[in-house]
Amino acid sequence: MHLVSRADGYMADRPTPTNANEYIEQQLDELLKRIEQRFGGHALTFSGPIVSGVDDHIRASIENRYSLDRNGERLIVILTTPGGYVEVAQRIVETFRQFYDVVEFVVPNCAFSAGTIIVMSGDAIHMDYYSRLGPIDPQIENREGRLVPALGYVKRYEQLVKDAREGGISQAEIQLLISGFDQAVLYQLDQSRQLSITLLEEWLPKYKFKNWITTKTRGLPVTEEMRKARAVQIAVELNNTDKWHTHGRGISRDVLEKDLGLVIDDFGLDSATSRMIRDYHNLISDYMGKLGHQCVVHTAQSYKPLG
Repeated sequence: MHLVSRADGYMADRPTPTNANEYIEQQLDELLKRIEQRFGGHALTFSGPIVSGVDDHIRASIENRYSLDRNGERLIVILTTPGGYVEVAQRIVETFRQFYDVVEFVVPNCAFSAGTIIVMSGDAIHMDYYSRLGPIDPQIENREGRLVPALGYVKRYEQLVKDAREGGISQAEIQLLISGFDQAVLYQLDQSRQLSITLLEEWLPKYKFKNWITTKTRGLPVTEEMRKARAVQIAVELNNTDKWHTHGRGISRDVLEKDLGLVIDDFGLDSATSRMIRDYHNLISDYMGKLGHQCVVHTAQSYKPLG
């Protein structure tokens, strides 16, 4: 990573850092400003799990960033997350859309589960060969306070019920069926799963597909019904546990384009943009790791560790 010295005018309008942390955070601010300039919009980074409370911090950061330049119409979100709660994801997307007409997502590494749901609300999605999305598998806390992926939990319960009806279940599995599954949790998981599908069916036609005017092969006019049908197909595919097998399965840009027919912008095709994104992502990941930050919201004006 190449850092520009103060002798070259780098951070000339910033106070001299008094410690290493201030210096690194100023470097992060400057790198994010370069990304803003490259994409022509405001930028916000979120890295961490999508859990209750992060939406409040994202709201505060977005309101502060927008207040500095109310003419901004485009937001670039750099997202890295293992996933989390779909309800929190919905509030985050609604916050973005409250202030910006165009929202684009950059995925330098991975955005799984509820992170994939958020990305599907974008007008554009930017990935390279290394980036990964995942099945839309939202999570909730179980009785032990652990995040539980909806698809695997519900699928296992449904399989045990099926086996019980067909008489192909052991005594141990019967006990697991009786005591191992919290019915309230099952209901919440099923509702979260349905909400994730509903959100994709709403957001994809409204944002990602809004400029889809003609079909690729035959050049036929694309109707709103066609956009909605395509969104339903993608939502169902991303919710298909038999296809993806696991909550943490990474889905590459190539698979998203070839199997799901999603148009994904490849930031790796432009070496300057790729280097800019990778330098920034590597530095903020290293900084978070050294300080033990599990969750961070960053704009060019503020670095906020949340835990």
